[in-house]
Amino acid sequence: MDILSNLKPAKGSNKKVKRIGRGEGSGHGGTATRGENGQRSRAGAKYKVWFEGGQMPLQRRIPKRGFHSPFKIVNQVVNLSTLQRLVDENKVVDGLINAVSLYKGGAISKAAAPFKILAQGELKAKLNVEAHFFSASAKEKIESVGGTIKEIKA
Repeated sequence: MDILSNLKPAKGSNKKVKRIGRGEGSGHGGTATRGENGQRSRAGAKYKVWFEGGQMPLQRRIPKRGFHSPFKIVNQVVNLSTLQRLVDENKVVDGLINAVSLYKGGAISKAAAPFKILAQGELKAKLNVEAHFFSASAKEKIESVGGTIKEIKA
């Protein structure tokens, strides 16, 4: 029967603390577990976590491939099913879909960044959609329901 006064830590879980730099009597005297020579044996030794002791670092040893443009613009994607969901949740005012309404509805993460309307899903509501880009099938589906399209020039 376990009573609070009988509880003990599991065997091997309690270990003696290694007290470094406390003299010869501690068992870790002399070099205080730092070894004999080198940068780490001396006081004030600091270097970056990824430093490899002067060896050619990993990020320079691995071959680089391809080209990554720093000017690449990635469009945010909005499907027609998302537009229909916003209409169903009454998050669309006067049937107007633009960057601000999509941002407030949680469909896009940045109102200032360009976005593209794609045709995945069904659209039942008549909407006036303003976007930077449209897929051809998305244009067809929006216009077939009676909605209008306006492309924003960035």
